Amino acid sequence: MTVVAGVDSSTQSCKLVVCDADTGTVLRQKQIAHPEGTEVAPALWWDALRAACDRMMRDVEAIAVAGQQHGLVALDRTGMPVRDALLWNDTRSAEAAEQLVAELGGPQAWADAVGSVPLAAHTVAKLRWFADHEPELADRTVRVLLPHDYLTWQLRGGDPDSEPTTDRGEASGTGYWSPATGHYRTDLLTMALRGRSPGLPTVLEPAGVAGHTPGGRLIAAGTGDNAAAALGLGIEDGDVVVSLGTSGTIFTRSPSPSADPSGAVNGFADATGAFLPLVCTLNAARVLEATAVLLGTDLSGLEVLAAQSPAGADGLTLLPYLTGERTPNLPNATGSLHGLRPATMRPHHLARAAIEGMLCNIAEAFDHLPTTPRRILLIGGASRSRLIAHAAATIFGRTVAVPNPSEYVALGAARQAAWALRGGPRPPRWPVPQSTEFHTATPATGAAIRARYAQIRDSYYN
Repeated sequence: MTVVAGVDSSTQSCKLVVCDADTGTVLRQKQIAHPEGTEVAPALWWDALRAACDRMMRDVEAIAVAGQQHGLVALDRTGMPVRDALLWNDTRSAEAAEQLVAELGGPQAWADAVGSVPLAAHTVAKLRWFADHEPELADRTVRVLLPHDYLTWQLRGGDPDSEPTTDRGEASGTGYWSPATGHYRTDLLTMALRGRSPGLPTVLEPAGVAGHTPGGRLIAAGTGDNAAAALGLGIEDGDVVVSLGTSGTIFTRSPSPSADPSGAVNGFADATGAFLPLVCTLNAARVLEATAVLLGTDLSGLEVLAAQSPAGADGLTLLPYLTGERTPNLPNATGSLHGLRPATMRPHHLARAAIEGMLCNIAEAFDHLPTTPRRILLIGGASRSRLIAHAAATIFGRTVAVPNPSEYVALGAARQAAWALRGGPRPPRWPVPQSTEFHTATPATGAAIRARYAQIRDSYYN
């Protein structure tokens, strides 16, 4: 049996799965927590990856890393980070993003150039903030990497004289690589950094080989977390994935690149050679976690409470912008609760309002995707709640399928490792995950909940 490994280095943790390369069967897995925050020392990711691999890598012939997208890792000449990495959910670069959009000539110019319009999350915006607020550190920077690039490079030994690598999926989230042309826009990088031109990683094809570990294991190209999830789920054209993690992501597979001048849709590439239009919200499961803490319970207790409230929470509505928001682009917004009356000031109504507010925000982001979905797949930790799955079907107004729980990002990375090891024009065929379907019995109820949510949002944020 040929054995491969896949890594999901996310905001919250490092997850490792070890799989049979022929069938995708998970043989063993491990998880190591990451520190909290919106800036993290990259060495801590490497420590977590090594801890996850400890006593897990016997017989493994190839490995691939999937990582959180957009984060800024700036290295000096010795290969050391000049500062802690700025993560995708760090919003200090919101004003920098606005500057860049104006400097190139507006949103359409950016959409045409790189498929996405810069927001605070994108690496290009973080580079502008970096150049303006920490110019001495920017001067010392000779290479700019993403979290996945950094870990792949470390697996190869981290030699400062070796060339780091990335892939199409990761490069497409930077704001200075074009999915349509397959080339870097170094002019945009230089513009963002006020004239500086650090080195960038080589962009590998999906089945490319980044190198080998010092012990001789093959290292595949790796990719971004969402592209890896798509590969792990085996999605096809017309499938839409809604991922309810700490943040929310909604993406689909497309045979052609997208360019949305509104800025809502990111025109990413995927890990198969196709494309991955994606919309992201900053707030998803974090809304549920914060509400559970407020109510003195946990996520299971929150679900029990919410089940005691009717759909619509008796008129209580939560705008869930707890950490600002990316879609809609409201980086400085805060959450707010509406419809407070004596009858609605009850824990069970607040629990229901938190779930519905999160899902309404996700549904509005979903509406930006340029596709009519054939199938909606609901994944992420929050999708394991039957109440949330039922509420999603009601608010989306469509049937949703919840695949059996699995680490789909790490699984997609493992599938990519098997592909790089075996070669061929397509990734290996692994079984499609089984799923449970949830149907909407009352479409009018979901439409009413969304209409009230939209009215309140518009009254505050136009």
